[in-house]
Amino acid sequence: MKEATASFRVAAAQTPEFREDVAGALAYLAQVMMQAQREGATLLCLPEGYLQGYLTEDEPARRHALDLGSARFGEILAALPDQAPTTVVGLIEVEDGVLYNTAVVIRGRSVEGRYRKRHLLPGERCFQAGEETPTFEAGGLRFGINICFDTNFPEAAVEVARQGASLLLCPANNMLRQPAATAWKDRHNAVRGARCRETGVWMMSSDVTGARGDRIAWGPTAILNPAGEVAAQLPLDAPGLLVFDLPGRDPAG
Repeated sequence: MKEATASFRVAAAQTPEFREDVAGALAYLAQVMMQAQREGATLLCLPEGYLQGYLTEDEPARRHALDLGSARFGEILAALPDQAPTTVVGLIEVEDGVLYNTAVVIRGRSVEGRYRKRHLLPGERCFQAGEETPTFEAGGLRFGINICFDTNFPEAAVEVARQGASLLLCPANNMLRQPAATAWKDRHNAVRGARCRETGVWMMSSDVTGARGDRIAWGPTAILNPAGEVAAQLPLDAPGLLVFDLPGRDPAG
């Protein structure tokens, strides 16, 4: 009889927007990490630009940017739970005076690695595009990262799949003006699903929710299977934690 293939429990947080409120974002992050730990998750994903907010104007972005090797970022890591899943957090990074839209991979209060957004929107001129597409491992699960707009480019997902990853994380931040939010409400998963079908990988997205002025965020925070179908999704209008058992690859398959 053929043995059952192991599964990997993964989690994605749909969060409020924390804008220029690192202390508030950090406190919420610690709570979510502890919740994911209690749920038995191996991997946790937070939205794009989560820690400082999705800041695209140079002055506020530069004021809140973090050097991953700095004492300040070390203090942030030290404030996190000592027992937690491998956690992917979106933030604004600075290195040698250059700003990046980055997703940092945290394991055990230390930085395991980072992915810098490679495909930037016209409104993201304060950032420099990343040049590398690394993959990572959490409890035997190999995964890669595409940040939000990256998923519009097939080659971004192909590069992750080429390295043997079975899961693609999509930290996103779709706090959009009402007309755009309405137009895109049901289109994000269609775009992401196309990348799944092209590569044969699963995708897990994490987004913000709520409203700010004339802007509204509806996620989605969801899991898509390799056929591009939604396997699980949180309601669009409230924070929450999506937990899902991702099937492992069949070694004989």
